[in-house]
Amino acid sequence: MAAAGSQAAPLVGAHVSSAGGTHQAPPRAHAIGGTALQLFTKQANQWREREVDEAEIAAFRAALGATTVSATAAHDSYLINLASPNPELRAKSLASFTAELRRCSALGLDYLVSHPGNFMDDHDSGLARNADAITEALAAAPGTTLLLLETTAGAGTVLGRTFEELRDIIERIPPDLRVRVGICFDTCHTYSAGYDLVNDYAGVMRHLDDVLGLERLRMMHLNDSKHPLGSRKDRHELIGEGTLGEGPFRNIMTDERLQNVAKVIETPKLDDAETTDRRMLELLRSFAA
Repeated sequence: MAAAGSQAAPLVGAHVSSAGGTHQAPPRAHAIGGTALQLFTKQANQWREREVDEAEIAAFRAALGATTVSATAAHDSYLINLASPNPELRAKSLASFTAELRRCSALGLDYLVSHPGNFMDDHDSGLARNADAITEALAAAPGTTLLLLETTAGAGTVLGRTFEELRDIIERIPPDLRVRVGICFDTCHTYSAGYDLVNDYAGVMRHLDDVLGLERLRMMHLNDSKHPLGSRKDRHELIGEGTLGEGPFRNIMTDERLQNVAKVIETPKLDDAETTDRRMLELLRSFAA
């Protein structure tokens, strides 16, 4: 990444399809003008795991090398719940999460984005279970891929609604493994959780820095929201067409502290994913111009 204060192009991209194999994701990111990408390394709604072989690794890295993408991430399975009080579900979740870390490391991905999970019974016990599972997985799957805990909208018993919850999970992880953990800030989720990015962007970012430290912020998901502030609802909208409007995204794209933070959209794809994603990235770049 470029050094702070440089005039490098914005590090932006999208969650792109890996249909046909992970090596298909980099050219899709390149086609929309992306310099960052996020993908799934497996079917996100299935428990079935898979290993990454040498041929896939070579194909992915060759495809990536033919693009200008310089920040790469995977998002883990939506089925994973490391905070579950159910021993069977937690065991399956831990096995899947560990396998995901290993695939990310084999492919050479920079980040693995993960939702903290649902505590289901007792809040503090859920935080502890989550941190314990993360600790176990990181110890079992060494590598350079950083785990990024994602801010959430906080519906029901979902963890990660507040910066303090994320801090509490991270601080429970032993220091030697904690260095492999950072944060992914989702604008839709954070706004829906009650952080007013529209009227108090500076205050929200100051609070984030005070609680977690901006140095832990490695990726942002730039998504507008279909629902209002504090709704606790996770429904993404096209940038500038939801309840956040363009203002917060202009602030993010011009915030020098965030210049080297990868920014990935997960906005609706409409009828043509490539055209829609390219339009969203062009809009983001226009805010930084």
